[in-house]
Amino acid sequence: MKPQIRILIYSILFFLYLTSTHLLLELNEKFKGDPFVTLGAGFGILNLIYAFTALKWKPLLNALCAVGIAALAMFLALQFTNLHLFVNYDPYQVKTAIFANAIFSIIFWEIVYQVKIRKSK
Repeated sequence: MKPQIRILIYSILFFLYLTSTHLLLELNEKFKGDPFVTLGAGFGILNLIYAFTALKWKPLLNALCAVGIAALAMFLALQFTNLHLFVNYDPYQVKTAIFANAIFSIIFWEIVYQVKIRKSK
């Protein structure tokens, strides 16, 4: 996949992460569940859609990478917000967590992509 196409896909994925967070939290309010489970499942589904449409690898590899990246990115985003780096700009650390989750996910997708490309050569 060309770098320009990957950048375009990652930009779309970043936008989807930012816009879907609000919708997933509203869905969580209707079901009165745990927000971390709802966000994790939602981001996992978003990652599955990305993996099956953009990467087109083996189904098991797609599913493992999608769920693993969603869980790891959410965990690291929460740990990043615990550092309280942007308290002056984001007092409740909500935007920081959303942006960190999207950025970590994209970084992990690129790492997985690079590993897969180098292994196939």
